[in-house]
Amino acid sequence: MPQLVAYVDGGSLGNPGPSGIGVVIDGAEGGRMKIAKWVGRQDNNVAEYLALLEALQCAVLLKAGALHVYSDSEVVVKQMIGEYACRSPRLYSLHWICRKLARGLEFSISHVRRENNAEANGLAGAAARGVFVRNSMPTLPAPHATP
Repeated sequence: MPQLVAYVDGGSLGNPGPSGIGVVIDGAEGGRMKIAKWVGRQDNNVAEYLALLEALQCAVLLKAGALHVYSDSEVVVKQMIGEYACRSPRLYSLHWICRKLARGLEFSISHVRRENNAEANGLAGAAARGVFVRNSMPTLPAPHATP
């Protein structure tokens, strides 16, 4: 089972405004993955959670045994480790889904300074601006039909 490391970032142009996420995952069998997605009109914290959710979903799809996430969002990191309670109605469901997915993995998350998260930040910014960025997603085997 792969042990993955993900750098995640979400951002918006305005708060709320056009938003994007950037995710960089190392340790996947097929090599480094980069994901940039436009996620609609959101605020910064929602975009940050959507980036974490994307990394968690990729880890599940890749059947990872462990995922360590680096994020420059102090709010997301402290809520995920339980240092801050998540009381925001707009974040609660995203937080709950992320915690549920994380329970299926050996999961950890750490805060990283923005300058140490430049690649994910650039992907998120490009996605928020609507700049096309080629996503590098894992190639999953086709489902087998059962007779």
